[in-house]
Amino acid sequence: MKTTQSQTGRTPLPGRISLGALMRIYPPEVMDQIVEETGRREQRYRLLPARMVMYYVIAMTLFSRLPYREVMRQLVEHLSQMRPWRQSPELPSKSGISLARTRLGSEPLRRLFERVARPLGQPQTRGVWYGKWRLMAIDGTKVELQDTPANEAAFGRPGTSRGERSAFPQLRLVALAESGTHAIVDAVAGRCHEGETTLARQLLRSLSSGMLCLADRNFFSYDLWTQALATGSDLLWRVKKSLILEPIEDLRDGSYLAYIYPSPTARSRHRDGVLVRVIEYVLDDPGRAQVHLRERYRLITSILDPDSAPAHDLAVLYCERWEFETAVDELKTHLRGPALLLRSKTPDGVLQELYGYLLAHYAVRAVMHEAALQGDLDPDRLSFTHSLHVIQRKILSQRGFSPRSVEQAAPDRHG
Repeated sequence: MKTTQSQTGRTPLPGRISLGALMRIYPPEVMDQIVEETGRREQRYRLLPARMVMYYVIAMTLFSRLPYREVMRQLVEHLSQMRPWRQSPELPSKSGISLARTRLGSEPLRRLFERVARPLGQPQTRGVWYGKWRLMAIDGTKVELQDTPANEAAFGRPGTSRGERSAFPQLRLVALAESGTHAIVDAVAGRCHEGETTLARQLLRSLSSGMLCLADRNFFSYDLWTQALATGSDLLWRVKKSLILEPIEDLRDGSYLAYIYPSPTARSRHRDGVLVRVIEYVLDDPGRAQVHLRERYRLITSILDPDSAPAHDLAVLYCERWEFETAVDELKTHLRGPALLLRSKTPDGVLQELYGYLLAHYAVRAVMHEAALQGDLDPDRLSFTHSLHVIQRKILSQRGFSPRSVEQAAPDRHG
């Protein structure tokens, strides 16, 4: 169904965009500090100062289906109500918006995300903890870009199974998320052919003691495992069946202890081994495809004491890693929209837009977490899609926003 136009010719928004809502999560003083640090402070008065452009980039990802200028119209109109103008404020042209984004660049958005994005879960937040551990997950995805020579040169274009080139350039995104809240707290973008394990090394800066990090079998290597352990975080990773794990002690919960080594030579000489606990099980799910009906899983963990974390618990807990895929779906499908490419035609614009999406997703998840706390709910019980619609209607409206609106209007995602 086509979007209807009002009598004034404007595309109707589900509520008027308000800087006030974003200011609560991304305070103006933090924006201004980042603008100064990155040297983006205006040397003369401009219609679009750097701070406003930063809010605009986040807003345009919250409303990815709307034209750039329509999103700006709502921001300008709200500014005129927050701060009275002697005359109606001028609406920047599309080229003016593009130039303002180019002047700003991607670095301020990247720094804002790195500075503000933190795990949301509180001690009382449901679904965030297993015992003393905060559950975190690392995973990756690819994002399709506008088909321009600059984007292809910067990020690459993957091949297809038939030896042809794919339709669009792509970037690879690897991120760390808090499993219970789906909040993405760190992310690294690279070329599409760059390995996930290579990019994941940069995410280790966000791991710390008290976390339990989950990852799938594509991430395991001796080096990455030992580097992740050095952060003080505990680990629960799936490994490939080709990895040699020789039991040295069977434990009462059905798991066993073994060593991992940096190379076959080190294994043969019993040198530089790292002790891990191994959990093997078969996932017997009649609802899955026949080829996966009885798929064997093999997990290794740095938690060596079965009394602290029984094998059955960890096998169930590993399923929490799939919550990352839900977070990616929220980012790529519900925020960006299915079958939509990132709009930017230049590499720096791509990164700026990507961090805009990460900031918008984090803002939605922060509001959902507040709502879950108010209602004493597991954040998973709230629907991201419903919450996004509520936020578009209310959090970005002139009337302001209460997280209670999300709690009341966003039912169980399965309901």
